[in-house]
Order: sequence, then C-alpha cells, then structure tokens
Amino acid sequence: MEIERKFLIEKLPENLDSYEHTPIVQAYLNTEPVLRIRKRGEKYTFTYKGSGLMVREEYNLPLTAEAFEHLLPKADGNIIRKTRYLIPLDDLNYVNQSGESSSSPLVVELDIFTSPKELIMAEVEFPDEAAAGAFIKPDWFGAEVTNDPAYHNSNMI
Repeated sequence: MEIERKFLIEKLPENLDSYEHTPIVQAYLNTEPVLRIRKRGEKYTFTYKGSGLMVREEYNLPLTAEAFEHLLPKADGNIIRKTRYLIPLDDLNYVNQSGESSSSPLVVELDIFTSPKELIMAEVEFPDEAAAGAFIKPDWFGAEVTNDPAYHNSNMI
C-alpha cells in the first residue's frame, strides 16, 4: 500500500546537490491499471499501481535492463525523465494537527521533471493515513496536488 501526499514546489531548498539524487526514466505500458517500467540509476523495476489518490495499492517487481529496453518502445505516450532528490526530514521537527510536536522519520522525494514537460513536485510517503493527515508541509512546499489526478505521473503521458 502506498500512502503519499504531493506538492508543487516553487522554491528549491538550498544546497540541493548535496542531497542524494538519481536520474529516472519511466514509461507507462497501461494507465488503468497503472503498469509502469522504470530505470532509476542502474536499478530497473516493473510497477503495478491500483486506483486512488492519496492511498492506493502498489507492487514493485525487479526488471532486467534488457527487459526494460525491450518494453520501452511499447510505452503509451511520452517517456518521463526526471531527477529525484531524497531530502530527509529526520532533523525537522513539525507540529502535527493535534498540536503535538514530533520528530519526523520522513523523506521528501523531490522530482525535477525535464520531459514531457518541466515541473517540480515533491512527494512524501507515510506509514499510515494518520501520519499523512497529521503532516504539516515545510515552508518551501507550494500547493498540495494530492487529490488532483492530473499530477499522477501516469497522466503526464
């Protein structure tokens, strides 16, 4: 199960290149259900995603480089290219909706898209719906687009 919230980013964090980052190429073989192939650095995966916005099923299976290259021309629509930055929120204290201060073991997955269009978006995955609901975004996050299907990567094709 994947539980995540998505946000547009208007201002990038300082020292962005100091964070772990990896180029990603992904393509969709189908969008209902979502069947995706992805190359992240030198790791290849085949992913199934169920329906939903903030909460949905997700299964990742290993894929070989040869299988990825074989399937890539079979993709529907555009091929997505982006760089993903992993920005830990481990040291960031935030106040959740109940007013309690808590330390966050969360990571921001900041994606800078170059194809099929330029876009900067952040995703934060959560262990459960309560944690997702309690999350208060950092100041550098822009508008939340979790419930807007236009911001699913599979709809960018």
